[in-house]
Amino acid sequence: MAESMGLDRLPEFASIRAAAEKIAGEGERLAALCIEIQQIPAPTGAEEKRADWVEERFRQLGLADIDRDGALNVYGRIPGKQSTPALLVSAHTDTVFPASTDLTVRTDPETGRIAGPSIGDNSTGLAGLMVLAEVLAGIEQPPVDIWLVANSTEEGLGDLKGIRAAVDRLQDRIGAVLVLEGMGLGRIVHRGLGVRRYRIHAHAPGGHSWGDFGNASAIHCLAALVTDITRLNVPQQPRTTYNVGKFSGGTSVNTIAQHASFELDLRSAAPETLAQLDEQVQRLVQRHQRHHQRGKSGVTFSMETIGDRPAGQIPESHPLMQATSGILAQLGIPERMDVRISSTDANIPLSRGIPSVCIGLTEGGDAHRLSEWINPAPLAKGIQQLLYLTWWTAGWLTTR
Repeated sequence: MAESMGLDRLPEFASIRAAAEKIAGEGERLAALCIEIQQIPAPTGAEEKRADWVEERFRQLGLADIDRDGALNVYGRIPGKQSTPALLVSAHTDTVFPASTDLTVRTDPETGRIAGPSIGDNSTGLAGLMVLAEVLAGIEQPPVDIWLVANSTEEGLGDLKGIRAAVDRLQDRIGAVLVLEGMGLGRIVHRGLGVRRYRIHAHAPGGHSWGDFGNASAIHCLAALVTDITRLNVPQQPRTTYNVGKFSGGTSVNTIAQHASFELDLRSAAPETLAQLDEQVQRLVQRHQRHHQRGKSGVTFSMETIGDRPAGQIPESHPLMQATSGILAQLGIPERMDVRISSTDANIPLSRGIPSVCIGLTEGGDAHRLSEWINPAPLAKGIQQLLYLTWWTAGWLTTR
């Protein structure tokens, strides 16, 4: 491990290796930490309780420059031998589950799996960040400053607000970013999937379903628009998708709807293809608007941008990619070649030309469901991966 990653040339490597070896015997503690975090509700945009918990832990560990910004990101710094270019390691605090969700955890006695809402995404990722903080706070100075950020609003309509604020704040100081997700051990995401999201509205005269029959309905108008969107041809390569994930409107079964809206998600592995799909959708909206203007139906359409996740990437030949892959191999963790591109917090630094990868810390499944689960058995190796990769990246940054 040390020789192939070049870590043996750093005098502090013995300490990080000793910490990694110690982690191997702490499986129960690591699983308990994941559950402790999972028990703190943190719906997107309301992450205060988890932010409080992280901030208190950072203070107990004696991190430098502890702070919380208006986006509910919590910052802490491990001072290095040089301050720039620094390394940023982040894990998002938010979950897709409302604050009212029953967070009861269940452990399968046969498989050892731990199941509960948000146990993997991203309670385990945040647990990894906290273990990293513990280790770094207890050993020699790293080669460069390491910023640890528990960031908010990664999920859904959070639109990566937290990591945007963090990168805005630290962009002039950082030279690389590691993003932590709880599940997906063995994956190395080095390509940020571009995503655009819209809420499309229709307003119509509406009325009583009997007395005003014939008046335009906002629901009917949007249903026709959605039908046309589903007829759009998108390429298989580069993979390109669209989805209407939410449709709402109307007041009662016997009322012609005056207002309706739907939320549309557009994605493509190629930024130019995403732009073309976006343009096609906008042309469809304009066509439907012209149709109703000609018919003087009184219907108006509008598009509201609710998400814009920029694309970006580093090549597979990049040193950070090669190091991450090599560490997985030497830890005996199978590398998942099927997941190289995704929409994660890494999108933001990648889109700004900052070398970044997103890694997973253990195996899991049923993401974003009440039955979400993790396998705690490989978690120690996932944390070891994180420790070695952090130290390698900090050393690599001294050569840039």
